[in-house]
Amino acid sequence: MTGTAPLDLLGTDHLLSAEERDVAATVREFVQRRVKPFIADWYERGEIDLGLVKEAGDLGLLGMHLEGYGCAGTNAVSYGLACMELEAGDSGVRSLVSVQGSLAMFAIWKFGSEEQKQTWLPGMAAGDLIGCFGLTEPDFGSNPAGMRTRAKVDGDEWVLDGTKMWITNGSVAQVAVVWAQTDDGIRGFVVPTETPGFSAPKIGRKLSLRASVTSELVLEGVRLPRDAVLPHVSGLKGPLSCLNEARFGIVFGALGAARDCLETAIDYASTREIFNRPLSAFQLTQAKLADMALELQKGFLLALHLGRLKDDHRLEPRQISLGKLNNVREALTIARECRTILGANGITLEYPVLRHANNLESVLTYEGTSEVHQLVIGQALTGESAFS
Repeated sequence: MTGTAPLDLLGTDHLLSAEERDVAATVREFVQRRVKPFIADWYERGEIDLGLVKEAGDLGLLGMHLEGYGCAGTNAVSYGLACMELEAGDSGVRSLVSVQGSLAMFAIWKFGSEEQKQTWLPGMAAGDLIGCFGLTEPDFGSNPAGMRTRAKVDGDEWVLDGTKMWITNGSVAQVAVVWAQTDDGIRGFVVPTETPGFSAPKIGRKLSLRASVTSELVLEGVRLPRDAVLPHVSGLKGPLSCLNEARFGIVFGALGAARDCLETAIDYASTREIFNRPLSAFQLTQAKLADMALELQKGFLLALHLGRLKDDHRLEPRQISLGKLNNVREALTIARECRTILGANGITLEYPVLRHANNLESVLTYEGTSEVHQLVIGQALTGESAFS
């Protein structure tokens, strides 16, 4: 590209610290080297190179915003910028990292016993162990309170039975954080995946997030010691607080996919000639690019503001809903619009835009659908809950 990069229009670099810019640059280099040259092939084959997990651990990306236990302890904005760069490669890569750090690791770090933390977190931070997070069920996505997975006490053990669905990393994980109904409400359990009765069949035939492992978790009489329960939380506030951690990363991450689409469209339009002129010289093309760059920059300012609130310990769940609703929705719109600029070339894996668009269809739905976030915001505005 010969013009100004889309996220440089407002000159926001001075809003980031030198350390934050270094984190973004390091992850961008990693993605350029280890993801972008291979992602089209991974996507087409419906798989991902799990060697990325160890490499992400070596870079300090796994649980990077957590303190201790081998975690990097960065601030929230640095974590968000890392998510943005990872998702510029592919939403599946960012999902792998965010499920590991913001769901599985965060649950153990926030609510686990010291023994659970020492047992699992160092290996997960290093990328030697992969984790997954079992909350969603086949019939209970937006309403996790209705989950049917059950944990019962039997002597000195817990016995878990149930099914979880759409679980990232499930088939390749060594540890699963599973949420289940108990006589004392919803509780979280740390489940080694080698435990008898636990299985995680891979979900195939996906048209989105193909470069990501998505699984079903099946628990049939899974017996765990009494200390397998996360001791420091009960009720839905446990899993929902983990989801807020993951949603925060998505607020930044979706912008990475949108930025990659927009940069691709600008580059393509500058080299594609039509009627003896570059496509970028036409007014309609420039109008599309201008509108998309505007929404991308607005989304970045929103994400950065939420990151600063999080670092000040002032970020509220409803504010995260604002960020996810806006940024994923606009990122998907940008990806679709960029496809129109590329024309027929836009539907091929030679270019990333339709791959990003397909992935963003999943991002729009997971960690809370757009409708759920609209209702969270609506309740904040009116004081009335429309969930039931």
